[in-house]
Amino acid sequence: MAENLKGCPTAAIGVDDGIITVTLDRPDKLNAISHEMTASLWEAVLALGDRDDLRCMVITAKGRYFTAGQDISSPPGNRPGDPATMDQHPGWNFRRHYRSHHLLYDEMEAVEKPVIMAVQGRCLGAGVEMAGSADFRFCTPEASFALPEVKLGGIAGSGGTSRLTRLIGPSWAKWMAMAAMEVDANEAKSIGLVHRVYPAESLLDEVYAFCRHLMSVPAEAVGLAKMAVDVHADVTDRNIQRQFDRVAVYSTLAAFEKSMERFGFDKNQGPKS
Repeated sequence: MAENLKGCPTAAIGVDDGIITVTLDRPDKLNAISHEMTASLWEAVLALGDRDDLRCMVITAKGRYFTAGQDISSPPGNRPGDPATMDQHPGWNFRRHYRSHHLLYDEMEAVEKPVIMAVQGRCLGAGVEMAGSADFRFCTPEASFALPEVKLGGIAGSGGTSRLTRLIGPSWAKWMAMAAMEVDANEAKSIGLVHRVYPAESLLDEVYAFCRHLMSVPAEAVGLAKMAVDVHADVTDRNIQRQFDRVAVYSTLAAFEKSMERFGFDKNQGPKS
């Protein structure tokens, strides 16, 4: 049954058949991400984590841009501090406020359910950083990706360097974050930034079909697989990796054996005729 959550006018939240979708729609600002839009993303990802009936989250947009990046007139974060005293400790006041914004992408990465981006146009700055925290990324041929922050004398500090490097490697991360080079859809696919490129008219149909595929897989196994891949990407000690594998496999063993029985496999006697 379809339902709408609170969201905001520029980032509506819809729920249908186990999939929660956030749609960025702020055409006058090229979908630049405002504080209100950030709040909608928070609402959606927390609902994804809290509700057992929700299995996937899709983030998409309308218009020529997926997003032009963070709206600089609407700074991210929700802990700005006291203006009367914040100049006494400007460094940690800034970092506390900035961290409250980082926690959104951290939550997308940590939730044990798939987060999917469907990019239909130019995706700049914070959009690329959001992509780095998503599990799967799809786009149209019209899409492109860039980190323009360095042109303004800064860097993409919400995952545009850290997560992007892990995702596409240091060579291409430097191409985007250091040289501010824009990559088109086909190039994004070739470097691993997106998984598939679909025509604009079928993008969401393909994305929702992929969501239904994910929903056909046992939820616990999907969540543990996500966690395992992320741990192995961060921890390079192969012994620790194998230890984690054994713990994860044991926690899914009972469900795995039940599935094998359902498909007619007897672990003691082999497949049933």
